Amino acid sequence: MTSAIRGRFRPFREAAAVRGVPADHVERWLATARPCATLTLSGEDTGPVVGRFGGPLPLPADTPDPEHPLVASIDLAALPAGATDLSLPPDGLLLFFALPEPGDDTSAGTVIHVPADVAVAPRDPYAWNSGNIAEYDRVFASYPEGPLRARTDVSLPHHQFIVPPGEEEAVLLPGHPYCSELVEIWEDTKDLIAPSAQMQIGGYADEEAVEFDPVDVAASLAAQAVDAGHWDGPVSDDVADWVLLADWYAGRNVERREGATVHWVIQREDLAARRFERVFTTVFWNP
Repeated sequence: MTSAIRGRFRPFREAAAVRGVPADHVERWLATARPCATLTLSGEDTGPVVGRFGGPLPLPADTPDPEHPLVASIDLAALPAGATDLSLPPDGLLLFFALPEPGDDTSAGTVIHVPADVAVAPRDPYAWNSGNIAEYDRVFASYPEGPLRARTDVSLPHHQFIVPPGEEEAVLLPGHPYCSELVEIWEDTKDLIAPSAQMQIGGYADEEAVEFDPVDVAASLAAQAVDAGHWDGPVSDDVADWVLLADWYAGRNVERREGATVHWVIQREDLAARRFERVFTTVFWNP
């Protein structure tokens, strides 16, 4: 952790001291911090433009029509250096697709990487709705539009429980007996350190008041999808093998989906191998 990042956590440390959390436990918790890129619509921040919400759907000719609507396109070469600790490609477009509607054992979205040297042509942005479902068209019509700016931020866990691999019962995060208090302190001080925005790349899932890591939940749902024959394996049941690629607070913008958050997660080895078709997408919706 750099000195600049350490300085940003001063409000967190001060609040923890007031709550009586021992300093060594605070520092152990802060050691779990991860870098992330917070994305805001242009005009809401001053960072570099790294992509856009909505807009044209640029795809190579041999790529099938996506099964979900386009949320955002990110120019990977424009992301600030060190903004995340993800093993992302150095360039090209990363396209995020999702319909913010929770399902049981199917992925609610997809991700496509378009290398910088590949020719693309615009597609019909409504081609995913092959059934012409009017409700879905209305939802998609309210998706946000406009350039996205990036801010390099830090994130801490919003969750306090895990289910160890091979177990059924949840336990507090191992090695962190004060994790419940520290999660609450992060929720109280986050706006002073790394304010939330519409979308985030990397880091921890940016969602308040969750007991379990949405990445852990997604890994479990991915395993269920494999068992049901709705997704191809292999899938690890260890959350340590998975990472948050991005999340989107859809409920901030999308009509009829207020309170919905989309999480795109991927196994670390799939990310390293650029197998973005292996992204599994979940939706947490608290209407």
